[in-house]
Formats: sequence, C-alpha cells, structure tokens
Amino acid sequence: MPDSRVTNTITGRDAFMRVLQDEGVSKMFGNPGTTELPIMHALSSAPEMGYVLGLQEAVVIAMADGYARASGKLVSCNVHVAPGLGNAIGSIYTALMSGTPMIVTAGQQEQGHGLTEPLLYAPLVPIAQPVVKWATEVNRIEDLPRIIRRAAKVATTAPTGPVFISLPGDILNNEAAVDMGAPTRVDTAVRPSDGALEHLARRLLSAKKPVILAGHEIATSDAFAEAEALAEALGAPVLQQTVAWGAHFRSKHPAYLGALNRDQKYVRGVLGEFDLMLCVGSDVLKMSVWSAIEPLPETTAVAMIGLRDWEMGKNFPAEIALRADVKETLKALVPLLRKLGGSALEARAKTAMAEIAKRNWSAQRANRKARLAAPTEKPLAAEWAMMRLCEKLPDDAVIVDEGITAAATLPMYFPFRDRNSFFGNVSGGIGWGIAAAVGVQIALPRRRVIAVIGDGSAMYSITALWSAANQKLPVIFVIANNEGYQILKNRLKLFHGNDKPIGMDFKDPKMNVTQIARGFGVSAERVDTVAGFDAALDTALARKDGPSLIEVMIRS
Repeated sequence: MPDSRVTNTITGRDAFMRVLQDEGVSKMFGNPGTTELPIMHALSSAPEMGYVLGLQEAVVIAMADGYARASGKLVSCNVHVAPGLGNAIGSIYTALMSGTPMIVTAGQQEQGHGLTEPLLYAPLVPIAQPVVKWATEVNRIEDLPRIIRRAAKVATTAPTGPVFISLPGDILNNEAAVDMGAPTRVDTAVRPSDGALEHLARRLLSAKKPVILAGHEIATSDAFAEAEALAEALGAPVLQQTVAWGAHFRSKHPAYLGALNRDQKYVRGVLGEFDLMLCVGSDVLKMSVWSAIEPLPETTAVAMIGLRDWEMGKNFPAEIALRADVKETLKALVPLLRKLGGSALEARAKTAMAEIAKRNWSAQRANRKARLAAPTEKPLAAEWAMMRLCEKLPDDAVIVDEGITAAATLPMYFPFRDRNSFFGNVSGGIGWGIAAAVGVQIALPRRRVIAVIGDGSAMYSITALWSAANQKLPVIFVIANNEGYQILKNRLKLFHGNDKPIGMDFKDPKMNVTQIARGFGVSAERVDTVAGFDAALDTALARKDGPSLIEVMIRS
C-alpha cells in the first residue's frame, strides 16, 4: 500500500493510460489475457482511448500497423504474455520493415512469480528484441512513465519503428507517487549543408541521363510536390522502388514510368540506359530470390537522399549519400538546380519530358487496356479483374494490396494520387493485408478502403473480418481465389522445372471464403463472371454501414 502521507499516488495501470494519451496515442489495438486485465480495467475509465479488439495477436499488430501508416500517428498494441507475443512476431517484423511508430506491450507474470515458471511464462524482452528498435521490462512502478516516454520518443524518431515494453502485473496494480514526465520529439526535418547540396546539384547536372528512384520517405515526409518539381527540373524519369509497398509518386505525372520489380535481370536492363540513379527516400534495389545477375549496372552511379543511413551503401556504393529529410532537401535542391542549370537545363528538361511522355505510366496503361478483352470464360482472368476494379473505384479510393500473383498488374491500372492512396506489404510475410485494411479504414474514415487479398494470404488472418464487422467499417475485401499458393507453383516450375506441386492447392476440400465471411457477419458474394463481378462491386460500393467481401474466382 502507498504511504498514507503521500497524496499524489497513482496505479501503474492508470499511469500507463495517462502517459500514452499524453504522447498522442488515441487508439489501442489488442487481444487481452489475464495479465492484461489491469489495462482492460483502466480502459473502462478511459473511454476516449478507442480500443479495437483483434481475435489473434498477428491480426492485432497488422491492424495497428495499417492504422499508424495511414494516420501517421503513434499507436499502441497490447498482446498476451509469451505465446501472444510469439503469435505477433511476424506482424511486428513487418512493422519494423515499414518503420511503423508503434508501442507494443505484453502483460507479464508478476515479478517473483515468474521465477516459478508458471503457465505461459517466458522472458519477453529477448523474444521481442530482434524485431523492434528497443525492448525493455518495467521493474519499478516509478520507472513506468519514463520508459513509456522513452519508447514513444524512440518509436517516432527517424528511422521510426516499433518498440516493446513488458509489463509485469504487480507494476500495473501497484500504487505509488510517480513523476509523469513530459513528451519529447526529435526533429529530424533537416537539410544538408549548402556545400553538400551544391555538390549534389552539380553532379546531377553533369549526368547525361539521370533517373529518380522514388521511395516511401517521399510519402512519410509529404514530399509529393517537391519530388515532382525535381523530376520536372531535371527532365528525369521516375521509377518506384522494387518493393512497391506504398504510394511514392503520382502515377499520372508525365515523368512516372512505374515500379521496378524484383527480377535482377529485368532491373539491370531497365537501369542500363541511365548513368546516375538518385534514390529519394528509397530502398536500393531490394530483391527477394537469389540471382547471379547484379541488378545495378556498373555504368550506373548512385546518389542518395534519406534518413535511413543504414541503407546508404549497404549493398551498392553511393557516390553521394545525404542523411537528411527528403522534403526539406528537395525544397532547397530544386531552386539550386534551376539556378545553376539556367536556360540550358530548362531546354534539356523540356525535351526529355516530351520523350518520357511517350512511354510513361499513363501511356503504358492505355496500351495494356486497349489489348485487354473482357473474359468470355469462367473463371475470370486476374488482369481483367484488376483493371475493372480500378475503373469503378472513386477517385479518393484507398487500395490495400496483398493479392500476390493475382494483383501483380494492379499498380499498372490503379493511379497513385496521394501518399495515402495505396498500401502494400513491405516484408513479404503474408497475412498482413486483410488485417491492415481494418486499421487503414479506421484511420481514413472519409475514404473508401478496398483490400485486394489472395486466398492464401486471407487465411492467415481471416478473423480480421470479424473486427471489420465489429467496428462497422465499410471496407470492401476483394479475395482473389485461384485455389492455391500460385506464386509457389510458378517458382517451383521456374526454378526447378517441376510442374507437379505438392501442398500448394486448396482443392480437397475446396475453400469457400464467402461462407467463412458470412460467419463473421460480413456481407459476402462469390463471383466468376463479368456481370457478376460488376454487380457485386456496385453493391459493395453502395454499402456504407459495414464491410463487404467479394470472392473473385480467377484463373491460375
């Protein structure tokens, strides 16, 4: 019990809630167990902290990830002891890859009781450490506010990312006089020195044919306008980084060519015509499967701007590497380029932009669309379904994409209009998208979120449908059902010459996602024709009071 002479006492659970709110957290995602009951008890006195229930910890983290990425806000996630943290690890890994500012907490057995190794016990900090920026356990109630303050600062400081706090039950239930502290935010919106900017500007002007590689820091720093001004000033084409997990440049801008992929031979061929690649807040040619071919030609030099210095020169030497905020840097760089380049640069850029327009994203989309006929057979062709979906969506629609093979052509038809128009899976760990769409819709209530998800991916986190129904969110889930892990079948044949896959089909018994969705309270329909797809999508778009699911049967 607290000393009766001390009047400003507070329980650990109430201090936890109060400090989170003071740090700007207005949404908590969780799946509670017994060790989290103190927090659930505190929540009953803090209704302003919106609590979103997920039915499994991987779903909890992915929903929070989507919310934080779409809102730009710090988010709180609460999971249950060692097994719950274990369930969450894959999703936390994805949040680390995307740099999501997130405080993950798990209830822990009371200090001392853990020594007896009770049911569900394990040391939590070592489990979390590999997938977070910082991990710690609270050992004194007096330290709780300081730890949460530090966690919020670490999570929100570039390069941003998740942090983890283990919360023993006695810390949450005890009461003490506690200094609540105050928030700290590190301002990382810095620009390079004048000398460094001039060096970069002159290097860009000396390049015969530069190309811009656009990355996610353009979105996180809200630098769409500045990135477009850079492309126009240089007359340089723009490619999106190899892992297209966000909207990083406006698709309909005349300079935009589209996204690179993760085929080393293809990327090398594309980059071969350029003598300088300026990476603007981007990963540098991140690949997936091994290849003997290096994706970067020896004739293409690299320059970089961004806040993640770990990426600079990590795999390919950077001739110039500026650790700086993208928006602030481009605001200073573009006028300098125009000043140094003068009328000669202006004329060169005008000519180059006219040439790029013949093969840019808009031209490519028009050519693909002209060649694409409506299917006359069942099931539907995946590319047609993606094209048709994009045709019918409102201009402010938001796509969450984890369609894998079925949605491979989706970015070729869906135009990125702003930094919140598209969210994709950064880590490659499937199951993220169907849950992330719930968080994205919560963060962007005035926009319509459409989640394009593969059937295999959906099954990893299918219970996210219940959370969407529980929150009455108007998300439209488009499940592309090709009855198996098509990407594995493709790679088995490509890499091993084996066209007889084992353990990659969902045909015995056949999977019916529509029936599963209805069981979670979601309006759902299965379609396999042009007319059926159009009607189901129109109905879903008209509905505003809850989620809809369209199971689209597509050809493998």
